[in-house]
Amino acid sequence: MSSASDQANIPAPSTVISVDAMGGDRGPAAVVAGIARSAAKNPDIGFILHGPEDTLSRLVAKKRVLSGRCEIRNAETVVKMDDKPSHVMRRGKGSSMWSAIESVRNGDASVCVSCGNTGALMALSMVRLRKLPGVNRPAIACLWPSKNRGGFNVMLDVGADIRADADDLLQYALMGASYARNGLALSHPRIGLLNVGTEEHKGRAELKAAHDLIAANAKSNDYEFVGFVEGGDIPSAKVDVIVTDGFTGNVALKTAEGTASLISQLLRAAFNHTPLSRIAAMLAYTSMQRLKKRIDPRRVNGGVFLGLNGTVVKSHGSADATGISAAVKLAFQLGESGFSERLAARVASATAPRQDAGAEGPEVKDNL
Repeated sequence: MSSASDQANIPAPSTVISVDAMGGDRGPAAVVAGIARSAAKNPDIGFILHGPEDTLSRLVAKKRVLSGRCEIRNAETVVKMDDKPSHVMRRGKGSSMWSAIESVRNGDASVCVSCGNTGALMALSMVRLRKLPGVNRPAIACLWPSKNRGGFNVMLDVGADIRADADDLLQYALMGASYARNGLALSHPRIGLLNVGTEEHKGRAELKAAHDLIAANAKSNDYEFVGFVEGGDIPSAKVDVIVTDGFTGNVALKTAEGTASLISQLLRAAFNHTPLSRIAAMLAYTSMQRLKKRIDPRRVNGGVFLGLNGTVVKSHGSADATGISAAVKLAFQLGESGFSERLAARVASATAPRQDAGAEGPEVKDNL
């Protein structure tokens, strides 16, 4: 911990991030290294770090950049990756994950970041933060590398709930549009609904109903609905937000991660195959490093839980310092923009009772 005199000389940060230091596969050292990287890049971030105080104090003391910018809250229990959410709900009160979420619930921090068990994190977040009024099912949104100018698309849901009816998919569209505005600075995002084809007659009944609902709400909620999109459109420049159910989204995400890993292995093997290919690898080194950086999953680390009374960023369990820093950067962007409040207003505007069932919903401005 920093001394009182050290803290007195450092301006209060504009955004405080609550960090579960104990949930990741690499342990608290990687988490502290990651937040130290973020602190070095951005003087406006402060941290509340949750975990065993003795362990964390020693790690934080080694990072001068965290002096006066990191409060430690003692939490002795750790939620393990194989813990069942039901077990964590009953016995997780003293855990670092619980404590990290509680800091957001109490208003001490703007956003919670955790590398821990996804199911347990979502369950605790729903219990402690509660769902936004009007939201039936929260969603997990991720950033997907794409051909768009900003380099990424938003996709949701990617695993919070395997089921979704037409009303749920409409809520995902509204939440995804709000995330795109505040996370990617897109004032009028384009939304697509994932299906087995782009023709309007294709797909399950709930997808067809969702198509009509999302289209009907486009003007009043300031987004463009491009209609059905296919799997090949996910990384394209055709759309900014891809809406789907959690089962399909999670399968797509894991398939993409596996494919990216396979391509990386095949490229490495190809460049090492012969002496000439090794020379070619040396000549292409700069371009390959640029490509590696562009598709590095650590640099887009962080799925965002949407639909709760507070923002939670789920980092990969295997995240290293680079991945943690990326998750913190995303958390800072959302916290600084007042994303949680804007999202609540957006959902409320779309679920408010209408005087005329055929009328458009109330228009909401201010970059929601």
